[in-house]
Amino acid sequence: MRMKVLITGAAGNLGTILARHLLAQGSDQLRLMVFHRAVAGDLVVPGRSEIVHADLGKRETLGPAVKGIDVIVHFAGVLFKAHPERFLPTTNTAYFRNLVDAANEHGVRKVILISFPHVEGPTTFDNPARGRLDGRPISWHAKTRLEEEQYLFANVQTPVSLRVGMVYGRGILMIDAARWLAKRRLLGVWKDPTQIHLISKEDFCVACASAISNDHATGIYHVGDEGKITLQEFLDLACEQWGTAQPWRMPLPLIYTAARLCEIYSRLTGAPSPLTRDFTDTGRVSYYGDTARFRELVPSLRYRTVQDGLATL
Repeated sequence: MRMKVLITGAAGNLGTILARHLLAQGSDQLRLMVFHRAVAGDLVVPGRSEIVHADLGKRETLGPAVKGIDVIVHFAGVLFKAHPERFLPTTNTAYFRNLVDAANEHGVRKVILISFPHVEGPTTFDNPARGRLDGRPISWHAKTRLEEEQYLFANVQTPVSLRVGMVYGRGILMIDAARWLAKRRLLGVWKDPTQIHLISKEDFCVACASAISNDHATGIYHVGDEGKITLQEFLDLACEQWGTAQPWRMPLPLIYTAARLCEIYSRLTGAPSPLTRDFTDTGRVSYYGDTARFRELVPSLRYRTVQDGLATL
C-alpha cells in the first residue's frame, strides 16, 4: 500500500530534490505543498503527485494539505533575509506549531522535521551532538529550530528529527554558489578551522526515504557520513575538484562586513540576501553528530566520506 506523504516547502531546493528521489522510487504518493513558488514541472506526475497551496501562517488553510496524509516531511522556511531575529520566531517556530496542530487534528501519525546539529550548540569530533533537546544554540536559525524540535516531541505521536549535516552535490544551492564564486576567484572562508559533518545528496535522500517508510523510526537521528573534515579542508578539496584556486583565507570581521552589506542591499531593494550575519554565526560554529542511531535508518552509505563522493561535486 502506498503511503501518502506531504512535503512542505516542496518548491525549495531540498524539498525538490527529495520529491524527485521519492518519485523515482515509485513507492509513495506525494502531496507537494507550496505557497508563493511553483514546483518544478517534472514533479507534476498524474496519479503520483498532487500540488496543494497553503499558508503556514494561516492555520485554516492547512486542513486540505494534511487531510489523509500518513507522513509529513517539513522543509518550509525563510532563509535569505536580513534580521532573522525579527521573523524566524514566527516563520520557524509559530508556523511549525500551526502545521503540527493541523496534523494532530487530522490524525497524521508521523511528522519528520529536517533539522541540523547546530541546535545543540558547538559540537566537535570528540564531543558530538547526541540528540539532546536542551542545547544552547548560537544563531537564530538554530535557536528557533530547537524550539520546533521541542514542540515536535511534545505534541506528535511519532516524531522524527533528522539533524542533517552539510549536504553536498550538484544541485545543492550552497554548493553551486560556492562553485560559481570559486570560478571567479571570489570564494573566501575564515581562517580558524571549523569542524563539520557532511552527507552526500544521494545519502541524504535515502535517509529521508527510510525515515518515511520505516514504521519503527522515531526520535532524533544525526544524518552524516563517516568522515571527519573541516569546512576549510572541504572547500579546498572542492576547489581542486572544480579546477579552481583554493578559497581566500579571510579575517572573520571582513566576512561579517560583507554579510552586513548584503543585508543592507537586501533591505533597500527587497532582493534576497545571499549572505547574512546569522548565516555566518551558523557557519562558523563547529558541528558534528553521533551517527549511531542513523545507521538504523541507513546501514550502508553510498559515499562513506567526501573523498568517495568528490565526483558528485
